[in-house]
Amino acid sequence: MVDRGVSALSLPDDWPAHPDPILALNRMGSFDWDLDTGLFHMDAQAHEVFDLRPDEYDDHPETLAVRVPRAEAYRLDGLVAQAMKDGSENYGAYFRIRRRDGTLRWTHTQGYIRRDETGRPRRIIGIVRDATEELRESQDGRAEDAEDAARREQTNVVQLTTAALAHARTVQDVIDVLKDTHGLTHLGATSLVVGLVEAGRIRLIAEGPAGSFVPGTDITRIDEPYPMSEVVRTLTPRFIESPEEFAEGYPVLWPHLTGLSITAAAYLPLIVQARPIGAMGLLYSDRRGFSPEERNVLLALGSSIAQSMQRAMFYEQEKDLATGLQQAMLPRTIPSVRGADVAVRYRSGSTAGSLGRDIGGDWYDLIPLPGGRVGAVIGDVQGHDTHAAAVMGQLRIVLRAYAAEGHTPATVMARASVFLHELDTDRFATCLYAEADLATGVVQVVRAGHIDPLIRGADGSCRRISLPGGLPLGLSAEFGSLEYPVGTLELDPGNTLLLCTDGLVEQPGADLDDGMRTLTALITGGPDDVRDLADCLIDVAEERGGDDDVALLLLRRRGLDTPQSGGRLQQHVAPGDPEALTDARHMIRAAVRAWGARDRADEIELVADEMITNALMHTEGSAIVTLRVLGGSDRRLRVEVEDSSSALPRRREAGESGVSGRGLLLVDLLTDVWGVEARGGGKCVWCEFVVPDPD
Repeated sequence: MVDRGVSALSLPDDWPAHPDPILALNRMGSFDWDLDTGLFHMDAQAHEVFDLRPDEYDDHPETLAVRVPRAEAYRLDGLVAQAMKDGSENYGAYFRIRRRDGTLRWTHTQGYIRRDETGRPRRIIGIVRDATEELRESQDGRAEDAEDAARREQTNVVQLTTAALAHARTVQDVIDVLKDTHGLTHLGATSLVVGLVEAGRIRLIAEGPAGSFVPGTDITRIDEPYPMSEVVRTLTPRFIESPEEFAEGYPVLWPHLTGLSITAAAYLPLIVQARPIGAMGLLYSDRRGFSPEERNVLLALGSSIAQSMQRAMFYEQEKDLATGLQQAMLPRTIPSVRGADVAVRYRSGSTAGSLGRDIGGDWYDLIPLPGGRVGAVIGDVQGHDTHAAAVMGQLRIVLRAYAAEGHTPATVMARASVFLHELDTDRFATCLYAEADLATGVVQVVRAGHIDPLIRGADGSCRRISLPGGLPLGLSAEFGSLEYPVGTLELDPGNTLLLCTDGLVEQPGADLDDGMRTLTALITGGPDDVRDLADCLIDVAEERGGDDDVALLLLRRRGLDTPQSGGRLQQHVAPGDPEALTDARHMIRAAVRAWGARDRADEIELVADEMITNALMHTEGSAIVTLRVLGGSDRRLRVEVEDSSSALPRRREAGESGVSGRGLLLVDLLTDVWGVEARGGGKCVWCEFVVPDPD
C-alpha cells in the first residue's frame, strides 16, 4: 500500500535533536537518514514501532531486515528510489513488519527528502507509526465478510510477491521469494514444489518443507503419472479439492504425502510464449476446494512466476556465457618462471540489472622472454560488456606478440596503442607492462594511464612506486603522443612486485590515493606466500563487492637460497670509436677473470671480439654488449651483442687465402651454445660458455 497523498512534513530545522513533542504524544517514531554515510538514525519511539531494543540496532538500515520482510523491503526501496529520482519532496507508504513474537503488523512511514543546491538528495527525515488500528477502522465502519477479507489478503500477497519477483535475478532468487514466509505460503499452503522442464524431463528445484520430498521425483519424465507432469503435458492447471481425489488421481504419489495431512492441492503450469518452462504445486492441509476467485488469483500468480522464472533462466544462461567468454580471453595457465614465484587472480564484478553481462576488460598476462627475463602485464579495457572482453582478448594477444618479438617495453606499449587506435572500436585501455630480469633484479616499467605498481619487501613492508606514464592505449595515437617513458626499479631477492587494476583500489566516495594507502596497509599485514596474499586481496575485494572487475598479478623474486646471477655488465660501442671498442674488450677481460672463468678467458674474449666486430662492420649504428652469469645446475657465462639490423648473420667460406669469413665458424667452434633473437627493430646474437663455480 502506498500513501500517495502525503503532505510535506513540517519539522524544525534542528530536528531530530529536539523532536516535536506532538510526535511523541501520538506515539510516532522519527528517523534521520544520512544518504552520504548510509546511516539511518532512529529515536526510542521508532525502536518501539519496529519492536527493536536499542542494543539490537546499529544505525544501518540493513539491520531492519530482521523485522521488515524481503518483499516489503523491495517495495519500499523502489518507492524511495523513485521519489528521489523524480524530484519529489516527500513520500509515504504502508508496509508490514514482523514483531518479535512472529505476528505481522501494519506500519506507516512518511519521509521528507532534503536536497542540496544541485538537487541531489542528501538526507531523508521522517516518521514511522503503528497503522494497524487505522487500517482496521478504515473500512467505513462495516465488518468485512470473512471470504472477502481472505480474498483481499490473497490478492495482496500476489501483489507483494510480484513486486518482490521483479528484483529476482537468478532462479534461486525466485525460489527464495516464493518460499519467504510472506510469499506464497501465506496463502495457507503447507508445501511448495517447483520444477523446470529440461530436455523433456522435469527437474525438481524446490521440494517444500523438510520431510516433504518424494523419493524418485528429483527428475521425472513428462509422461509419468504425477500432477506436475500432467500440467506441463496439458498446459492446464490442476486443482485437487480433497484427499480422496488426490489418492484416486495420483496413486503413485499419494502414499508419500499422507504424513503431511494434505487436504487439497493446486498445480499450475509455468507458461511463457505458449511454451511450458516448468510447473509449481501448492499443497494445503487446512482447506477443501477452491472458489472461482481463488482459482483466478492462483492463475494470475502462476503467470507472474513464469515470467520471473524465464527472466532468471535467461540471466543465468547469459552469465554462464559471459563467464566462459571471460575465462577464454584470460590466459588458461600461467607459465612457471625460473627464479620467481607468481600468483594471479581475477574477480568478476556484478552489476545490478546487467542481465548476466557481468564481464569486463580487465586482464593479466605473464610472458617468458629470452635471457631469463619475464614480462608482466596488467590492463583494463574501458567498459563492462562482451565488447570490452573481446577488445581485451585482441589487445592481450598483440601485447604478447610484440613483447616476444624482443621490442623494448616502450616500443611494446607504443605499438599496442597504435593497434587499439586502428581497431574498429571506440574503446581505450589502461595498461602497465613490466619487464623483469630475474637474474639481476632490474625491472623496466612502462605505464599507459594505469595505476602505479607496488613493491612488498622481504620484511613485509610495502610501498607504492610512482612512475612516469603516458596516455592510455588507443588515445596516444589519436592525440599524436606515442612517447612512453620507461621507469627502472630494483627487485631485490625476496621482494614482490604487485600489479593490479583499479577495481582493487577504488571505492565509491573515496580518493584514489586513500585507496592506495589502504591497499598498501593491507599488503603489509598480509601473508608472506604470494598465493596466500593474492587470495587475501581477492577475498577483500569480494567482501567489498562493487561492479568493477579486479585483476591481480604478484611476482616474487626468490631469495638467495636459489642459484642467482653473479652479475651483469653492459657496454655501448659506437662505430668509429676505437676507445669504446677498447673499453669493451677491457670490460670483457676483467669480468671473465672476476667471475672465475680464467680457464676460458681467451675463448670468451675472442668470440666476443668477433661478435662486436661483425655488428659494427655489417650493420649500421651502434652495438650493445651485455655480459652476465647465469646460475643453475651448470654455471654459464652469457655474451649478447645487439644491433639495429634485422638481417641474420650467415656463415661464409673464407677460402685458403681469405682474411675474413671465419667469424661464425669461430663462434660455433668455441662456444657451448649460441643463437640469434629478434630484438625490436634489430637482433641479438648471443652465446654461452659453461664455466666452473668459483667455490
